[in-house]
Amino acid sequence: MILLDATGLAASRPGRQLFADVSVNLSSGDRLGLVGINGTGKSTLLRVLAGRTEPEAGSVRRGQSARIVMLDQADDLPAGTVHEAVAPGSHPEREWEVDAILDRLGIAALADAATDRLSGGQAKRVALARALVEVGPGGGPDDDAILLILDEPTNHLDIDAIAWLEDRLARHRGGLILVTHDRHVLDRLTTKILELDRGKPFLHDGGYASYLEARHERDAQAATAESVRRNLARKELAWLRRGAPARTSKPKAHIRAATAIVEGRAEAPARRGELPLHVDTPRLGDQVVELHGVGHRYGADGPWLFRHVDLLLDPRERLGIVGPNGAGKSTLLRAMAGTLVPEEGRVVRGSTVELALWDQLGTDLDPAVRVRDALAGPDRKADWSDAALLERFWFDGDAQWAPVGTLSGGERRRLQLLLTLARRPNVLLLDEPTNDLDLDSLRALEDFLDDWPGALVVVSHDRAFLERTVADVIVIDDHHDAERIPGGYAAWEAARRAGASSGAAANRSAGSTTQPAAPTAPAERRAAAAGPKRRSPSTLRNLMKDQEKAVRRLEKRRSALTADLAALDGSDHQRLAAVGQDLADTTAELGTAEETWLTLSEELDS
Repeated sequence: MILLDATGLAASRPGRQLFADVSVNLSSGDRLGLVGINGTGKSTLLRVLAGRTEPEAGSVRRGQSARIVMLDQADDLPAGTVHEAVAPGSHPEREWEVDAILDRLGIAALADAATDRLSGGQAKRVALARALVEVGPGGGPDDDAILLILDEPTNHLDIDAIAWLEDRLARHRGGLILVTHDRHVLDRLTTKILELDRGKPFLHDGGYASYLEARHERDAQAATAESVRRNLARKELAWLRRGAPARTSKPKAHIRAATAIVEGRAEAPARRGELPLHVDTPRLGDQVVELHGVGHRYGADGPWLFRHVDLLLDPRERLGIVGPNGAGKSTLLRAMAGTLVPEEGRVVRGSTVELALWDQLGTDLDPAVRVRDALAGPDRKADWSDAALLERFWFDGDAQWAPVGTLSGGERRRLQLLLTLARRPNVLLLDEPTNDLDLDSLRALEDFLDDWPGALVVVSHDRAFLERTVADVIVIDDHHDAERIPGGYAAWEAARRAGASSGAAANRSAGSTTQPAAPTAPAERRAAAAGPKRRSPSTLRNLMKDQEKAVRRLEKRRSALTADLAALDGSDHQRLAAVGQDLADTTAELGTAEETWLTLSEELDS
């Protein structure tokens, strides 16, 4: 059945058109992904389609029996408890469903908490739970008539919760409109992609991969058309310049057409060039950040989040921290940064460390302050250098003068990233960096981290981001351990799946007499997490992929250092020695990475 039919929709914000002439038709079973750079109006379009905001032009018609359920980024929770907000006046027979959803989203312990005492991430999960409870478990007679609209539903969810949400949405029989930066979710769930680009809509059939192919084809066609226009313009310009006597006999219509071709311009890009995140980074010594027996809990009698954490960061560290919500991942990151003193143990930072933490909230920004003044800070006036830096980070002239409060969520996150990198760190700690970033900004951040010479520690639930950026992961589990797993996210996930499969098989063979397993010692858990001695082919292939990325990164760095060495003045002996040492270290690392790849390849062949 037809759930929604929108025609010619348009919206703007002060000084800029967001989108125009957007038309979309949704029926039961359609799953639409909405993509576009930050500030193009994706959230605004969702609110228009849901009937929460009136469009400036166009119309939205909804099916006669259609029902719309929406998760909005700006959802406010009613006063009362979490349970009351999620299921106001729910029937006792549905209590099990409410409890199950709260548990799956990691907020079961907050059922009796007041909604005005929640953090931003907790409130977002409560709002998502409320939307899912309103939709229902599926299988009902009116499921086909429900259009579910979700704006960034995976923000603040852990990896297990995201996987569970994927499965639940895949079973939804009605319509789905989704804004998300999670590429796994887009690729699995969507059947259409609506892209907003410079105010224009482009509809693509298929999922995320199909959208990328169509976008590449559109860019190629635009480049070809511009090349044809330039060639034609040269010919027409020569014709126009043949002198006044000849021009008097030229048809006026031809002159107007020729002038239009000569004066024509290609459509301006949505953003000027790539996002140049690269900034000067001071040299980092051998001692980076060390954790010795670190543990933390909140309150003298509170439960321990983690204990006995020993960790030495390498100058080229690429480390992810994963685990369920509430396990203490952000707390561990804050202990590394020095913004939190752990209850036990000690943290040592090297003398050359310039550390920056980009947390889930980012730098506090006054919504009334203009963007350029936020970059300059309170102690000086913004100047041309600030304007140039903002231009590089895709803040054009109008956006630089806009109050921070008028920026979209993704634009604020990009500004916070700029403020973080402007401190020129050589140790970067990122806490959920992908939240609210658009896909283009996300890919630019991944490319930057791929070549960045400093140490990196990331807390993230974005599986694609972890696959691209980290070599190892620390897993914080329910037993308060923080175990380091080589091979990154893919190796950890493969080990988890292998453990889950073997556990399920053991339970099936034991039948109803199976008893809960006894708690294992930390050493035994480490061995289980590492998997069997004979690794599976899929694990080996993922490890080889990680090594291939490391080899490419090191080859790029070796080439850059070789060029630097060739360009140096021979009289600068200190600089020559420093670059030469970096080149020697990088060459050694490259040899180790290549040797590791060969070892993995031989193991796979055997």
